[in-house]
This record gives sequence, structure tokens and C-alpha cells, in this order.
Amino acid sequence: MHEQEHGTTVSMHDLSSLLIPLLKGVIYREADMALWGALLDLQARVRDYVTVLNLELVLDEAEGYAFLRSRPDNGEEDSPALPRLIARRPLSFPVSLMLALLRKKLAESDAGGAETRLILTREQIVETVRVFLPAGSNEAKLIDQIDAHVNKIIELGFLRKLKPTAGKREEQASAFEVQRILKAFVDAQWLADFDARLAGYQTQLGTAASRNADD
Repeated sequence: MHEQEHGTTVSMHDLSSLLIPLLKGVIYREADMALWGALLDLQARVRDYVTVLNLELVLDEAEGYAFLRSRPDNGEEDSPALPRLIARRPLSFPVSLMLALLRKKLAESDAGGAETRLILTREQIVETVRVFLPAGSNEAKLIDQIDAHVNKIIELGFLRKLKPTAGKREEQASAFEVQRILKAFVDAQWLADFDARLAGYQTQLGTAASRNADD
């Protein structure tokens, strides 16, 4: 069976080639230009299909990414709650903190008129997070923990590890690109009271450190 879209014939196979990668994760323009072009052409059909699954398509043409997310609840108490196809993932406090800091770095980079790509070394990420941790933290343990959090953020799709640069020290050789899709998860309104949130983070970290010291 075929359907008409913009005067051309669209097969179910064409829609499947878009829906399958979207259900698996994020589609990036730079990763597959042909797939991205097909998504732009057929996005109306994709939106119709994923609505049946209680999902919505988030597509940012300027940033060059697209993904599916669960549709927000309609707020009607009498309406039955639909199951979520894509589960919400609870994030640990340190990972949430690191995501917030990376989002702020991205905003600062954009405001400064820099290139659209934000690339940070492992050393820069460590220094960014160190400021918000209690004084006297064990250095080796701190770096191990940050490496674990970075790996989690890579798994979530907000960081991409780049190939090491030859001739540099190990901590400088590891570089990461902050994926701009992070802007869709940490919005401008959230950044508006970012300083207040960081103050809360520092208080929570300080409390946790005091408890650990007492144990």
C-alpha cells in the first residue's frame, strides 16, 4: 500500500526506515544526510504514526537532530493513564550536576559567538566539576568518579568521545564533543535560575561530605 506525500508516492518501507532508528535513539543530520532529508520530507507522517504510540517527534532543523519522547500528560484526571513506550531514566545527582554544567558551557559558547561545536578535554571537564565538590576530595577517586559519570553521559547521548590527539598527555588527549541535543533536555528557563540551583547542589554535596566524614 502507498500513500501520497507532497505529490510523491511514499511506501510503508520508507516510513519504517525512519521510525526504526527514531525508536532506537537520536537521528543526527551530520551522521546521515539522506536519512535526515527523508525525515524532513515525511515528518508529518512520522508525527501521525508515533502519536498512536503516545510519542511525539522533536525535530530541531537549526541544530540538526531529531528524537522521540513520551507525550506530556493531558492533565485530565478521568482519562486513563497510557503506558510509556520510552521510560524516564532516573539520573544520579553527580550526573545531573555534570549535565547542568555542560549545558551552561554550551550556552556560554553560543553567547560568545564561538563555533557551533563545543569540545572539552577530560582535564577541562574535571576542572569544571571540581569547583562544586567539597575541598579535600581524594584526587584519584575524584577523577575515577568523573570518568564514570562521563561514560554515563556518553551512553545517554549528550557527549561524544573524539579520537585522541597524538603527542598530548593522557588527560589532554581525551576530548569530548558536547552534543547540542542537550539543549532540548535542559531548557533556557531552567538556566534562568541556574546559580540558585548550583547553590543548592553545593549545599547537598557539602551535607553528603559531612555525613561520609561522620561514618
